[in-house]
Amino acid sequence: MSDALNLGMLVCATVGSMAFGVLSAYGIFRVGFALMRPRTRSVVVKTQPEVAL
Repeated sequence: MSDALNLGMLVCATVGSMAFGVLSAYGIFRVGFALMRPRTRSVVVKTQPEVAL
């Protein structure tokens, strides 16, 4: 019974560490790509009214 419990704990620890690794890599890549993205600037277009003839 002890061996089955140890195996179950080992499997749970393995799955937990893989999930933590995947989520932390996702967070690192998300922050990295957000820093690389160019900043958006608001474009102000000056239009001059035209008279229809």
